[in-house]
Amino acid sequence: MNLIVAVDKNWAIGCGNRLLVSIPADMKFFRETTTGKVVVMGRKTLESFPGGQPLKKRTNIVMTKDKNYKVKDAIVVTSLEEVLEELKKYEEEDIYVIGGESIYRQLLPHCKTAYVTKIDHAYEADTYFPNLDEMEDWSLTGISEEQTYFDLEYVFARYERVKGNEEKH
Repeated sequence: MNLIVAVDKNWAIGCGNRLLVSIPADMKFFRETTTGKVVVMGRKTLESFPGGQPLKKRTNIVMTKDKNYKVKDAIVVTSLEEVLEELKKYEEEDIYVIGGESIYRQLLPHCKTAYVTKIDHAYEADTYFPNLDEMEDWSLTGISEEQTYFDLEYVFARYERVKGNEEKH
């Protein structure tokens, strides 16, 4: 299982249920990486999308504690056990966790690869991603040249779980 996230220099990911910044190249990378794949998200992440609609050309799985929650064109699950059971139907490399904070934290132990857009700026934020640089079971295995968007600098980084530390599901 993979995850994809954009973080600032403090590993912040959002504020007020919104992304910290929208960088076109990052959005393009997200689209190209996840199109045709399975995306796993929380309810608030889904509701932050245009019209609160699932992402097109992807299998959308939404995690929520609300057992009555329904959304057209998405699979709704209400527990970690239920999402892990649902994900057995798909190829592991085709699954991308896309947020938010609590979903990332719950599924991080099950992920093998993390695609992290690292933005060299500190934003006002209320949600964070675990700092993979400080976690001994994650290793930085790839990084792009520095990119710029107006005055923002960022890189596309790839982290992989160190072998032997992944939980089996």
